[in-house]
Amino acid sequence: MTPLHENPRAVGLFAAMLLAAFAPPLAYVNLRRAPSGDTVAAPAPHAAANTVAEVHAPPPAAIPNGPMGDAIRRGKLLVTRTFETVPDHVGNGLHCTSCHLDEGTHTGAASWVGIPGVFPEYRARSGRVDTLERRINDCFERSLNGTALDPGSEDMAAIVAYMGFLSRDVPAGRTPPGRGFRRAEHPPTPDRAHGQTLYAQRCASCHGADGAGQSPGGQYAFPPVWGPRSYNIAAGLARLDTAASFIRWNMPLGQGGSLSEQEAYDVADYVIHQPRPDFARKHLDWPHGGRPRDARY
Repeated sequence: MTPLHENPRAVGLFAAMLLAAFAPPLAYVNLRRAPSGDTVAAPAPHAAANTVAEVHAPPPAAIPNGPMGDAIRRGKLLVTRTFETVPDHVGNGLHCTSCHLDEGTHTGAASWVGIPGVFPEYRARSGRVDTLERRINDCFERSLNGTALDPGSEDMAAIVAYMGFLSRDVPAGRTPPGRGFRRAEHPPTPDRAHGQTLYAQRCASCHGADGAGQSPGGQYAFPPVWGPRSYNIAAGLARLDTAASFIRWNMPLGQGGSLSEQEAYDVADYVIHQPRPDFARKHLDWPHGGRPRDARY
């Protein structure tokens, strides 16, 4: 049998089967441009809003047997042990779940639950309609400071299969409630000096005074938040609003919501202005406009 990554038609059939298995027929999605330049789903032109009530990922015991289950389990391994499983594609030793907490299911930390059903979608940063595979590779190149997977590879298919499994109870074409991060309605003006003090008090015990994280045995227990082993300048968490939202609702770990909005912005402003890797293709971002106010370049 021809391997999946060598057979584009097989990849297309796999994707179609995945959607059929995990989601109802695609609903009409009307897209609008958010003030930040990101694309968000607007209400469809009928009575029901284009959102769904909060849903929860199915338990691991629900993973089916057979080849599909094998792909889902492989996908889960790839996102939770990314550096260990595909080291040639990861430049900083991190995992996908260093940011997408609780194996990609945590609301307020860019949960993957429901994500396959909203792609393809137009994204201002790339200036094109992106597939889910392209979006995943964005994370490999930016957040993991590495290189893209082959979009037709079995590893990419496995990651998509895992996300599809998490999303099986979310209608396709509907915006999942936990997508992305909870944005501040009126972002405060950050105080970077206060952020440095707060970082030392609330963050350094895990992420290190130098931002280098902790990696006992060579595996990160707490990821670096700046420096050469951190995410690069083009990653989402290198932006003020995104970083502040992540910190506000998820940090310190296990104490999400304990920092005020002002404190989260102060810490975020301090962290994002520390040294980190550059991104060679950053000049190609937002080719048609829509650059968000907090972009670092």
